[in-house]
Amino acid sequence: MNEVLTLKNVTKSFHQKTAVDDISFTIGKGEVVAILGPNGAGKTTTISMILGLFKPSAGEVRIFNHLPQEKQVREKIGTMLQEVSVMPGLKVQEILELIRSYYPHPLPMSELISLTGLTGEELKTRAEKLSGGQKRRLSFALALAGNPELIIFDEPTVGMDISSRSRFWQTVDSFAAQGKTIIFSTHYLQEADDVADRILLFKDGTIVADGTPAQIKSQIAKPSVSFIVDPETSLEKLYLHTEIDDIYRKNNRVYVQSSNTDRVLELIFQEKLAVRDIQIERGKLEEVYEELTRGTKEAV
Repeated sequence: MNEVLTLKNVTKSFHQKTAVDDISFTIGKGEVVAILGPNGAGKTTTISMILGLFKPSAGEVRIFNHLPQEKQVREKIGTMLQEVSVMPGLKVQEILELIRSYYPHPLPMSELISLTGLTGEELKTRAEKLSGGQKRRLSFALALAGNPELIIFDEPTVGMDISSRSRFWQTVDSFAAQGKTIIFSTHYLQEADDVADRILLFKDGTIVADGTPAQIKSQIAKPSVSFIVDPETSLEKLYLHTEIDDIYRKNNRVYVQSSNTDRVLELIFQEKLAVRDIQIERGKLEEVYEELTRGTKEAV
């Protein structure tokens, strides 16, 4: 896998307070990586260093084996930050044309409009007159305008309605399918679970977990089989099997925890239990997130 981004022993301090503390990781071409963590964990500071907005206090950041500030790097990056600022006095289409002109191989305007859902009326509207949601769409379009190889989103779906959020992730999926490298931070854990190939979980400026969503969930969250069964039905026979770690009831459902969910299903049918609405639970990212970020220090 070709390395797109490498951080080696990176630390960033502000006024003797450490926001990012000696982190190292590499992201390869085509990866979709979610950066998670509570407020003050170091996510935005890390993204700012990747973009060259902050210089590390120690360590190094390399993108395509170059420094983030270099022109050849900037021509390959698109970004959408939390704060949306627009150029007043210009129409949306004029802004898009201007930003596209800065890149050697920009995305065609027609494709850019199609991907982001900007309407004809919005394209003719001056940027300062856009609503919050429209400004988010414009910011998204600007991130894609240069047809970047690396796309970085910082809390991209905050303030988006359901329709805009769905369109956003569909577009991200299409870019990922083209082999683009995508990094995003989010407070919506389900987005990370659904979209990311890999998760970097930050706490107090360090990385406390790095792996696929399934790998991270397996650290703490236990798989289980859940079902509905008559409360009078005895589950004693299930307790006799060593493959089962625990059985409990919650919200009118029975949960049978085991690392081998296929075996649990086999046992249910073997014991002829009259169950219905069987579901396989692979563990919840929220459980792992809460466990690994418990006791987070005050934000820096």
